[in-house]
Amino acid sequence: MVGWFAELGLADRPQVGGKGGSLGELARAGIAVPPGFVVKTAAFERFLEAAENEAPVRALIESVDPDSLADVTALSRQLRARVEAAPLPQDLAGAIERAYGKLNESHQAAVAVRSSATTEDAADASFAGLQDTYLWVQSLEQTLDKVRSCWGSLYSVESITYRRRHQFAERDVAMAVVVQTMVDARTAGVMFTRSPLTGDRSVMAIEGSWGLGSAVVGGEVTPDRWVIGKITGEISVREISDKQIRHVPLNEGGIQSVAVDESQRQIPCMSDVELEALRIVGRKVERHYGRPQDIEWAVDRHSGAILLLQSRPETVWSSREAAPVGRPAEDPSLHVLKIFGGFTR
Repeated sequence: MVGWFAELGLADRPQVGGKGGSLGELARAGIAVPPGFVVKTAAFERFLEAAENEAPVRALIESVDPDSLADVTALSRQLRARVEAAPLPQDLAGAIERAYGKLNESHQAAVAVRSSATTEDAADASFAGLQDTYLWVQSLEQTLDKVRSCWGSLYSVESITYRRRHQFAERDVAMAVVVQTMVDARTAGVMFTRSPLTGDRSVMAIEGSWGLGSAVVGGEVTPDRWVIGKITGEISVREISDKQIRHVPLNEGGIQSVAVDESQRQIPCMSDVELEALRIVGRKVERHYGRPQDIEWAVDRHSGAILLLQSRPETVWSSREAAPVGRPAEDPSLHVLKIFGGFTR
């Protein structure tokens, strides 16, 4: 029911979800990621089976009208409450406790508890942000609670609506949960191994700000931005923003937003040396996957190490390139007539 990153890869997506498979794949490829484990989908399936024995779950999702916000919201509240209130099976709780203890053998460290749905981070659909992530979780008890909360977030309004509108069969949807050591980030952000603005594959775009990456991903701060030649390393664009807030951990767990010191607000959050190191990592990840990537990264406050928190396929430009350039005519002869000045109606 529990698997370590070193044992996992993308082929294990049905058992560990998109995020879990990606982190395992990165770790096995020699890319630095925070250590962790995954509570596999088998645990969720077992938990859900017990819930289904009491009252329907998947059938309710498949019958709801995705265009009725009131109906989806009511169903979301009902299902999330059921999942978060139900007890974990004793053997599953024990397996998580043992893995948590092993992850924290040397010292008690805060962890991130992250949803990893089987349908997320695919090449043709991105579920990024539709399910929950909990940062700076500080105890086993909190971790066990957040595992249930991640399962419950599979039934968020946004997630239900997305699945229904894209006609995903509920029997194919399951949730794994990633538990990994938190990075006490000095700087964090995202990196696209092709330009998100133009689709140019010869450059990388890097965005970052002070503190945890949740401020950047959540759009709460305007990050610094660089555009870097993928091969040459030449920095063609430097946009240093006024970074007014950063996310930092709370002593009791979770995170808070605090003001950035005046002396740091308008200086770069990454040095050119660090940007070069990030470029090298980005190229390695893209070569490994064989396609452009959307990467989350962080710089450890204490060691200065660059760690990757996630890598998913870039979908915006890839989907445009995969789309047909035109609709074929019902009668091929009409196309010939058009070319030679014929008339169609």
